[in-house]
Amino acid sequence: MSNSDNLITIAENIWLCDGEDVNFYGFSYSTRMTIIRLPNNQLWIHSPIRLNESLQQALKELGEVRYLIAPNKLHHLFLSDWVAAYPKALTFGTHEVCKKRDDISFTAELTDTPETHWQQEIDQTIFHGSPAMEEAVFYHKPSKTLIVTDLIENFDPDHFSRWQRAIARFTGVLAPHGKMPADWRLSFSFGSKQQALQSLDLILSWDIKTIILAHGECIFQDARAFLIESFKWLEEHH
Repeated sequence: MSNSDNLITIAENIWLCDGEDVNFYGFSYSTRMTIIRLPNNQLWIHSPIRLNESLQQALKELGEVRYLIAPNKLHHLFLSDWVAAYPKALTFGTHEVCKKRDDISFTAELTDTPETHWQQEIDQTIFHGSPAMEEAVFYHKPSKTLIVTDLIENFDPDHFSRWQRAIARFTGVLAPHGKMPADWRLSFSFGSKQQALQSLDLILSWDIKTIILAHGECIFQDARAFLIESFKWLEEHH
């Protein structure tokens, strides 16, 4: 990994950029976006963070912002600013995001099939089975990188105050054993764990070496083992 301004290089043609923390029910949540440069120099932006001039300049040096991705109904806070700044960009969100943000004109809804624009480089699926939320999950094939937002949270314990840390530990989102937050996990009891297992099986079929998380510490070693461990709750309660 290497850093340039605010961009952190994960592998060739894939970068991270950390944004400001945002308040979520009294907890400080980090924001992080992933940038992938496609072969035609077009940039694919996952979970856009707050836009500013220095970030726009850094992106301009990488390529053309072409695709904006809102992967679940919680990851859309700064999307309208990006749509305004990049009017030629195509915007994609899950069904829930598109319904929630009817002020944004989405190009299309994300599905279990990757768009033709990026299918050579990026695979995707929707993590199904919960009535509470669905998330679009992506896999960058050249770097063998899985990209998720709230599907797994893996916060450094020091990120929180003492009382918040106790709650975060209870909800299961502390590193190094981060997983899906407890309330979302619980919701699968009212949905379909079978669907969730099918989604997980597909994700595990990808040759994953790195996991980029929107919240907490990313995984650069033993990624498959980490994934299996973080979804033990699903297997155990099936």
